[in-house]
Amino acid sequence: MKKLDRYGYLFIAPFWVVFLTFSIYPVLLTLYYSFTNYTGSPGEEVVGFANYARLLTDTYFIEAFFNTIKIWGINFVLQIGVALLLALIFSDLRLKLKGLSFFRSFFYLPNLITISSVALLFGILLDWQHGSLNMVLMKIGLISDPINWLAEPVTAQLSVSLILTWMWFGHSFIIVMAGVSGISTDYFEAAHIDGANRWQMFTKVTLPLLKPILLYIMITSLIGGLQLFDLPMLITDGIGSPDGSLNTMVLYLYNQAFKYNNYGYASAVAYGLFLITLILSAIVFKGMFRNERTAQKKGA
Repeated sequence: MKKLDRYGYLFIAPFWVVFLTFSIYPVLLTLYYSFTNYTGSPGEEVVGFANYARLLTDTYFIEAFFNTIKIWGINFVLQIGVALLLALIFSDLRLKLKGLSFFRSFFYLPNLITISSVALLFGILLDWQHGSLNMVLMKIGLISDPINWLAEPVTAQLSVSLILTWMWFGHSFIIVMAGVSGISTDYFEAAHIDGANRWQMFTKVTLPLLKPILLYIMITSLIGGLQLFDLPMLITDGIGSPDGSLNTMVLYLYNQAFKYNNYGYASAVAYGLFLITLILSAIVFKGMFRNERTAQKKGA
């Protein structure tokens, strides 16, 4: 039996070889490079914490951090707001809407489109001179002159946030509806008998019971939002124009590494991004459950 047990290691060996080679080794190598001035050529020198000291005072990285938070924040508020609104409508016992399966598939469709196709599509729609959006708005009289949506910092950030909302609200809606489906109808029926209106049932019954689901959505959305790269990269010139408003942290990392060959500093940016993600996720997690513990103490 002991000889037979040894064969098990042969079956798990391919996984560990791939995992160590393509996951653990790059992580450790990046950590090493973050303490060097590596530029892609052999002969790098160890510079200690110089890259991290530069990171703390790098105005471009700080600007990229706030750009990322702003774009993600607008996207998340709109995304979760639309998802909760739709969940409220479809879970209403009085409305008894049909076709939930169809709407789940319909709302999730944008999430299946590749980001390159999305960037191309909205690049055409938001085009300053020939874009469909400007033509429609001018046709109905809302604007008199075409707007260059991607040439102004405010409209560029808002456009990217709205595109991300369109792509991801269906995903959040499905998760929220799965959570709502897991709530016993007895709660809603009891609240209805007690005279609760729709808003009271939503705020006093649905939202408290959805807290773990909402926490999961927020944490995963935060992690994905802080790694925002592809859409700003594809929809603009690749350096975060206009005026650096679309220069996210990962886009800044990418340009430092593959455009300016500052691989050592880019590695420090990568680990800085990791620490920021870890800290913000811990704050969100602790904040939501601290409110729950406070409520329990008040109830006691």
